[in-house]
Order: sequence, then structure tokens, then C-alpha cells
Amino acid sequence: MFITEKQSNILLCYDTCIKPLTLTKKIELKIREAHRDKYIISTDKDKLDILSIHKFLANETDWANEIPIETMKTSIENSLNFGLYHEDKQIGFARIISDYSTIAYLGDVYILDEYRGKGLSKWLMNEIMEHPNLQGLRRWILLTNTAEWLYKKFGFTEIPNPEFYMEKHNPNVYKGKDKTKTDMV
Repeated sequence: MFITEKQSNILLCYDTCIKPLTLTKKIELKIREAHRDKYIISTDKDKLDILSIHKFLANETDWANEIPIETMKTSIENSLNFGLYHEDKQIGFARIISDYSTIAYLGDVYILDEYRGKGLSKWLMNEIMEHPNLQGLRRWILLTNTAEWLYKKFGFTEIPNPEFYMEKHNPNVYKGKDKTKTDMV
């Protein structure tokens, strides 16, 4: 390959003139809490009732039906979590998966049936959308077939070009996950 003198000078300058890029430091997430009457929304992972969250997600949802508790614990450990509490009882939950710079995925949102109709889902969504580490994102993603009315209030819309959207989905991933290979034969 023949390189001109101009190209050679550009390559030399690239190697010597441009400072190596360094990554910015990891985002620090401070614990946030909001209070309303006897209700609390908190991002403190230590307050989460893992068994309560697992019971709801594994038994009451289509999207996480039969999720193994260890899988759910890993997902919580690697997410920004919002617990909703009435006094000390966990009554709701949501989590965010994000790079805190360009994109966020909202998932596992729920409020126990007996606490619905009190404006708590709107309050929870408001706390999520106002979180300081989730500002200025280019895209938010949500997959839902329930409560579209709620998410639309916060700017979520149907995908304008669904033909551009792709996914790799395994709806049976949790079924039999705890079984060994010999158990499955």
C-alpha cells in the first residue's frame, strides 16, 4: 500500500499529538428517599425485601414467571432499584438498567394489588424519572402490555418504527433453569 507524505504526516501526528482517551470514572449512586404519609420510596438496596420481590415476580407476572431467586438477586445487584414501602412492608418495586449517559431500561415495575388506586404508581414513576443520574438520556426503553396509560403520562410512546427493533428473546429461559442436565434427559 502506498502512503502519501500528507497521509504519513497525519499518521505521525495521530500517534504523537492526540492524547490517549481515558474513561470517565464510574457513576456514584447516592441513596435517595422520598416520603409521603406512611409511604417511602427508596433506592437503598439494603431495604429491599428480596423474598417479597421474588414471590411477586416469579408468581404474579408473565415477564419473570418462575425466575430463579439467584437470577433475580443478580439482576437487582446490577440495577438501580426503587423500593416502595408502606411503613416497613415492601409493596412495590421497579428497577433501571442504564449506562447513566445515553440509555435506560425500565423493568420489573409492580405495586401490590391492595395498594393500587392510591396514586403510588404515578409517584413511583415520578421519582424514577426525576432521579438525578437519569437526566439527559437519549432513550428510555420499556416493554409492557399493562398500564400503558401510566407510562404515556411520562412520555413513553409506541415504537414509531417497529421494523427497526430487534431482540433475542427466550421466553422459556427460567423454566427448568435449576435442573441439571441429567434431570432434563
